[in-house]
Amino acid sequence: MSPREYDESDVRVRPGRRGSRPRTKRRPEHSDAVPAMVTTVDRGRWTCAPDGDSTRPPVTAMRARELGRTPIVVGDQVGLVGDLSGAPDTIARIVRVAPRDTSLRRTADDDDPVERIVVANAEQLIIVTALADPEPRTGFVDRCLVAAYAGGLAPVLCLTKADLADPDGFAGQYRVLDLPVLVTRRDRWPGELAQLLVGRVSALVGHSGVGKSTLVNALVPDAALAVGRVSAIGKGRHTTTAALALPLPAERGGGWVVDTPGVRSFGLAHVTPDDVPAAFGDLAVAIEDCPRGCGHLGPPADPECALDGLVAEGRLAPARLIALRRVLTALG
Repeated sequence: MSPREYDESDVRVRPGRRGSRPRTKRRPEHSDAVPAMVTTVDRGRWTCAPDGDSTRPPVTAMRARELGRTPIVVGDQVGLVGDLSGAPDTIARIVRVAPRDTSLRRTADDDDPVERIVVANAEQLIIVTALADPEPRTGFVDRCLVAAYAGGLAPVLCLTKADLADPDGFAGQYRVLDLPVLVTRRDRWPGELAQLLVGRVSALVGHSGVGKSTLVNALVPDAALAVGRVSAIGKGRHTTTAALALPLPAERGGGWVVDTPGVRSFGLAHVTPDDVPAAFGDLAVAIEDCPRGCGHLGPPADPECALDGLVAEGRLAPARLIALRRVLTALG
């Protein structure tokens, strides 16, 4: 039997799938996306304030597929599309995350290389410390200062319970760093702190019992209501360990306070010794003359540190350098 000859009529072409189209790397531009600020994060859902306006209903959103696993944290400026009414059972999509101006970061401990962003785009870090009950600890304050300087935030030291102890001794250790130091009492409204927060995004950190919650409740009358609303989003999970942005009253100038109750300490594995003096304009230039690998701690560890030369020339106060190096020891 001779082999059969085939022609084009014997070829069968499987029809393509209905609606199929070639893959492309192009992504939609979403030119109509509405800017918003992320105020809470909980289980794959983000609560956002459209246009950063706290008077509008908050919008619950999910991350668009094209963003992949892009991290989105409280304080991030994002673009929203979809249902922005804020009505129950509605959801929008986050399609864009803007570059961050600042980022408060920490690691689990000093040996953990994985960074975690606590808050994005905060302008200030308010470090809340009690003068008594519990006793103030310079170690925690110093670590907070390092994290603030490394992340681009302006640190502010807020000393509470001044009705129980004299603030001058503890405050004096930090005023030489040109660090704003505010003092509050339990029997007075924190007016000076409230004025400093007007129109800004400020993150608050502090140990349990230092009076941070008291300050938040005084500054944000609806703070308890906002926390309850977030708990509902989390399906009953108590969310006091997650960062939460709370709006300051518009009649007092507005602004946002980011409460970070879950932050009790800062692992600083992501910070280098240069990050701290680099936050000071006059010192940032000086450390360029330091040898490579200088920890800026001075003799005997760093005998050629250029900061000692500034003191010898009378361009840097010795007390300021001592305070700076005490903060740097937090990296040890």
